[in-house]
Formats: sequence, C-alpha cells, structure tokens
Amino acid sequence: MSTRRSAGTGREKDGTTAYVTSADGTRIAHQAVGDGPAVVVVDGALCHRAFGPSDGIAAELAREHRVFSYDRRGRGESGAGGPYAVRREVEDLAAVVAAAGGRATLLGLSSGAALALRAAGAGIGVERVVAYEPPFSTSPEQLARFAAYRAGVEADVTAGRPGDAVARFMAFVGSPGELVEQLRRSPAWPAFEAVAPTLVNDAEVLDGTAGAPVPAGLLAALPVPVLVADGGLSPALLRDAAAATAAAAGAEYRTLAGQTHEVAPEALGALVAEFIARG
Repeated sequence: MSTRRSAGTGREKDGTTAYVTSADGTRIAHQAVGDGPAVVVVDGALCHRAFGPSDGIAAELAREHRVFSYDRRGRGESGAGGPYAVRREVEDLAAVVAAAGGRATLLGLSSGAALALRAAGAGIGVERVVAYEPPFSTSPEQLARFAAYRAGVEADVTAGRPGDAVARFMAFVGSPGELVEQLRRSPAWPAFEAVAPTLVNDAEVLDGTAGAPVPAGLLAALPVPVLVADGGLSPALLRDAAAATAAAAGAEYRTLAGQTHEVAPEALGALVAEFIARG
C-alpha cells in the first residue's frame, strides 16, 4: 500500500511508502517506522530501501525513534530529476526532514555520510549527524585512484554500460574479480544495473570541492554536533578517512569493535541512540 503526501502534513502508517516533492519537482519515496525523535537514514552507493541496510538499521532504532528511510534520487521508487547536482540531493533531504516534522538527526552510511555532512550546514533542520565511514581520500595516491575511478564510471554510464560501471565500482572497493563475475551472472545483477547511473552522483558527492581530499572548510563550519564512526575491522584507508573527517569537523570519533564497512545494525543503532540521548 502506498500513500502520497506533501512535506510536513499528516503522518503515514508505519512502513508504508509515502512521497515528498523536492524543490526541483522530483518525487522522493520514503517510509517511516517507530516513535520518538526523528532520524533520517542516508544510504551509500547503489543502496536504497529495497536494496541495502536501511531496513535493519531502521528497525533497530525504531524502538525509541521515528526513523525515516528514503530512496535517494535515481534509486528505487524515487525519480531521477534533471541534470545532477549535489544541492539537489540536499534539497531532497530537506523535503524528507520536513516530512519528519522539520527537525531530524541524519545517519549517513559511506557516501551517504558524505552527503549528510554536506547537508548539515544547509539550514534544512538537521539537528546532528552521525557519519559512518565517509570514504573521502586522505592521500595523493588515493586521490589519483579515485579520479581514475570517477572518470571510468562516468564513461561507462555515458556509453550505456551500466554493468561495467557496477563492476568498476566493486573492483574499486576491493571486491575480488571472481565474486564480481559471479554476481554478473546472478539474478541480483539487474538491480545493481538499475541504479548504476547514481554511481556518478556519489562520485560528485565525494569530490564536490575541487578535489579536496576531505572538505575541511565545510566540515569546520558545521553548526551542529557530529559523530564520526568506523569499524575496528575496516580497511585502514576507511579508518584514516573517518579519523580525518572527525578531526576536520572537531567531531567526536568512535570505533566500533569487531565491525566492518557492513556494520551490524545493533552496533550502529546503539551508538546513534546514545548520541541522540545526550542532546
């Protein structure tokens, strides 16, 4: 069952799909569960409500919070809109925060953490941000590798090769080649290809400040409390990025023991709940 609503009006039944309209007219799908202070989950690359960690994290937090999961533009049931700009995704978040009552904590995962941090200073009602492993580059070597990846994935998408774009992304994040080939032959592959164009968007979110490895100026100016977290078993490059992000933002930095980039909902949920409870 789906419902249509305008931002800030009424309340949908738990778990049903509702829609808000972003500033450029793009329809953004979302759903909410639970009661309490509002939390908006911002997914990372390729993920959306039906294809990623949002459900598990929302269920974990819903015991004490009203948790909003949404499909970022170009994913799931949300529209793609016109030419992409990071500010359009910030406007999408503004519409979801308005639907949440006008004030919310943002919980960003991976590249979604980078987007949440970019939205935090935009005056859209963000109360605080929890950023889990924003994958900014922290060395010249990483920047060069990212630039090559970005150019390649843009070329793949422009040429109409979504499968190649997804495979390139998976190789970039360290997936073994044999696993990628298995996935390409699996029933799940079309779901990856459907959102492949948004890999270009995520690259823009990560590199939207003229190639700065970590957007230090933006982070230093954030007007809200920020908690940056990583997993104790995550690769060093992701942990380095988290530490650098926290330092630039003057933020609290926490490591979740035994966790990886695919963080367990209960571990992350407990951290977020603690952070919100502190006010």
